[in-house]
Amino acid sequence: MLLALSLLADQPVTGTLNVLKACYEAKVKRVVIVSSCAAVFNNPNWPKGKVFTEDSWSDEDLCRKGEDWYFLSKTLAEREAFAYAAKTGLDIVTICPSLVIGPLMQSTVNTSSNILLNYLKGERDTVENKLRNLVDVRDVADALLLAYENPEASGRYICSSVPVKVSDMISILKTLYPMYTYPKNFTEVEGNTIYSSEKLQKLGWTFRPLEKTLGDSVESYRASGVLN
Repeated sequence: MLLALSLLADQPVTGTLNVLKACYEAKVKRVVIVSSCAAVFNNPNWPKGKVFTEDSWSDEDLCRKGEDWYFLSKTLAEREAFAYAAKTGLDIVTICPSLVIGPLMQSTVNTSSNILLNYLKGERDTVENKLRNLVDVRDVADALLLAYENPEASGRYICSSVPVKVSDMISILKTLYPMYTYPKNFTEVEGNTIYSSEKLQKLGWTFRPLEKTLGDSVESYRASGVLN
């Protein structure tokens, strides 16, 4: 079972390299890859309390030890992409989004949207008051286009908006949609993670206000029938 799960980390690497090879053979000028902050934050050597930047990489051995196969797959795929770029000269840029929410394009619910839906459905009275690093899916799309079109883009870019405590996020939702049942109690947690999108913002990236993202997310949930 463990071997089967570990293979899940290898498949994205193989898939990424196959795409890059095809791009290189087709003489594509630049490739923009969607990575993840999962390839950034699982780093035991990063100073505690320091804001995470693009200089941080998730520790591969730690990912394996914790069986964090998604973290590992994103880390390996991104590293292999840059190794391929160094070998071939292919211009590669990566975007590392945090927790992506926003309007759905399909009727099924993905993992990140389900986190927000659980708050709206009040499935638990008590939740951890984590610091959530969110980004609107439309802002991620803007970042990808910016990284592709801007000749100054290079390397990796963290893509995350302003971090928000779960209690503050729920307060915004309550104001916008008071009819739903929300968690009533919050337990404080240590070790909050914060990402910096300064590098991406210097390239010209901007992000939507959190209220806009949350409101549009809920409206899309209602329209798709996953929320009454």
